[in-house]
Amino acid sequence: MALLPILEYPDPRLRTKALPVTVFDAALQRRIDDLFETMYAAPGIGLAATQVDWHQRLIVIDVSEQSDQREVFINPQILSREGQALGEEGCLSVPGIYDDVQRAERVRVRAQDATGKVIERDLEGILAVCLQHEMDHLEGRLFVDYLSELKRQRIRKKLDKERRERAAGRGGGASKRAPSL
Repeated sequence: MALLPILEYPDPRLRTKALPVTVFDAALQRRIDDLFETMYAAPGIGLAATQVDWHQRLIVIDVSEQSDQREVFINPQILSREGQALGEEGCLSVPGIYDDVQRAERVRVRAQDATGKVIERDLEGILAVCLQHEMDHLEGRLFVDYLSELKRQRIRKKLDKERRERAAGRGGGASKRAPSL
């Protein structure tokens, strides 16, 4: 397994629309394992392949307290949405930034598992929110797109400043907080 670099906002590659996964083989399983290792190390609870510059419709999620309930969604489609939930989100591609985003509270999803088998599941709570967040990545969207232009400008400036400080060896890294999606 390998840790992969996570693209950071405003990297234009994060705007790439992902293509369907068509081959379900050992190479795909290695990619899934790499995504989980990268997500856990970040630390996060969800990661879309787009975030590591692999533009395939692949998402890994683990919202469990013990990080032992791996979920894989390949070529996911949301079939239905119910309710509304406003909650604070963060993103591994937008480190250290958190804000409220409105999502559906429950979703029905159709996807494929790591072997290509089609699955349909009803998700709710944090798992439903996480799936919607990660599916946005597959479409080239980020959670900051739900925020005002003024907030996006401030976030861009803050992240640019932190990158400059890290490059100059002065720290400026993101503070520790709840895991990001």
